[in-house]
Amino acid sequence: MKSITINGSQRESVGKKATKALRNAGQVPCVLYGGDKAVHFSAAELAFSKLVYTPNAHTVVIEIEGGGTFNAILQDIQFHPVTDIILHIDFYQVFEDKEITMEIPVNFIGNPKGVRNGGVLRKNNRSLRVKALPGNLPDYIDAEIEDMKIGDKLYISTLENEAYTFMHPENGVVCLVRRSRAVVVEDEDEDEEGEEGTEAGDVPSTQTDDVAAVKE
Repeated sequence: MKSITINGSQRESVGKKATKALRNAGQVPCVLYGGDKAVHFSAAELAFSKLVYTPNAHTVVIEIEGGGTFNAILQDIQFHPVTDIILHIDFYQVFEDKEITMEIPVNFIGNPKGVRNGGVLRKNNRSLRVKALPGNLPDYIDAEIEDMKIGDKLYISTLENEAYTFMHPENGVVCLVRRSRAVVVEDEDEDEEGEEGTEAGDVPSTQTDDVAAVKE
């Protein structure tokens, strides 16, 4: 999985007054959990754009000036209810030998046959929660849907992978193709049967009657 580096500075004070001053200066107060003790730091709001405003999943490398480097994942984020400015971010420290749980986006591949025949694709889950060692976390989960027909469902069990474990029931539905009003008949056998009735040399009954009438 790709990583994004955040350069920050340690916070000397964590009170409301100091936090407000940081925000006024364009800084975002942050806390890193998961280690021996919580690490309080701040970073420029623009530093989080590639981490927050994207559908992709990333791990984070936090480099704190004078405080060390930490590997982490985004745990929680708070936005201002009116301006959508980032107010606070919580990170969780990760270690290479310890499994973590993370939300991974689903990459739907192909245009389902059922959709081409008038059905509608319904994506029940655009991301899935998985558990794995940090080095085994995928950037996204591929879901092949090209051959799905109307009424077909793609289950979690179809996407199982040895590198990670899904934190969902095996019978959970990732997506399905629903029937809509404008549906094209998918069964091609009906067309083939219709063609067999008019072999070379066969003459429809109405044409035979017309030929007989001319001879008379």
